[in-house]
Amino acid sequence: MKHFLSTIDYKREQIQALLDQAAELRKAPVSRALAGKTIALLFLNPSLRTRSSFEIGAFQLGAHAVVLEPGKGAWGIEFETGVVMDSDSEEHISEVAGVLSRYCDAIALRAFPLFKNWQVDRQDAIIKALASHATVPVINMETIVHPCQELALMRTLQDHLGAPDGRKFVLTWTWHPKPLNTAVANSALLIATKFGMDVTLLIPDDAYRLDPQFMHAAAAQARQSGGRLEVTTDIEHGYRDADWVYAKSWGALGHYGKPDQEAQLRAPFRHFMVDGAKMAMTRQARFSHCLPLRRNIKATDEVMDADYCVALDEAENRLHTQKALMLDLMGEPVNGDRS
Repeated sequence: MKHFLSTIDYKREQIQALLDQAAELRKAPVSRALAGKTIALLFLNPSLRTRSSFEIGAFQLGAHAVVLEPGKGAWGIEFETGVVMDSDSEEHISEVAGVLSRYCDAIALRAFPLFKNWQVDRQDAIIKALASHATVPVINMETIVHPCQELALMRTLQDHLGAPDGRKFVLTWTWHPKPLNTAVANSALLIATKFGMDVTLLIPDDAYRLDPQFMHAAAAQARQSGGRLEVTTDIEHGYRDADWVYAKSWGALGHYGKPDQEAQLRAPFRHFMVDGAKMAMTRQARFSHCLPLRRNIKATDEVMDADYCVALDEAENRLHTQKALMLDLMGEPVNGDRS
């Protein structure tokens, strides 16, 4: 069974096939390619772009999307194996996956980590449980990685820069009032290294390095693709000659689940906000962000309103790339191979 849980599991050419299909779908957005098909969208956490782009994308392809919010409009779900279900959850994932697999042609899940114990959350057990019990393709709509955002980012990058190989990609940490999920940062690192870019991870302190499983995967992909990966705390070095600046805030994993301690660590680093002076150090770089973005916290109004800001292009490409993904998983395989 072919799932879309992480781009680590995909070859570059497989992802490129999805990106090429997305470009074609942008030209002709409406079809009946998935007429009669259904996808279940399970949201354990809120969404604007992910929910709307999947629902609209399914509609434009002739399919139907069923949105389920466990604990709200649907029963709460238990994901652990062998647990005595005497708490709030009414259904086990084995039955949920089994039922939805009989109703639907694919299941997508959004489930953020719980911010209690990173050694537990880094296992990504919730979506793995769904995938293990489902008999239809499962799509990751964001857990500890955000592979759908990766597709949109790389489609946008290729739209503006062409071939990504050898171009400098800066993933910069930014300040935020609270520690956030590392998912988008992990994913930006993964997709940029897979596509041969020279990637700089710009962080204010070594405490903000990403989990070793993603650092090691990115380093391996950089070696394979002919790109590079470096980590720096030097703002000027990070921005200098960049072709693409990607901003994201995330929490220090050493203080995971301890927001008060983490707040003390991040307090001195508000100057990591993306502003015009930093962008002026680049090689006329494009700037993007996954959104939502707090203006004048992560990036200034000047940056967000500049011609070089392509965050809205990236948001639009969520629609096109996810349609390509649904076609690949629910219709005719985009790359001709469904394993």
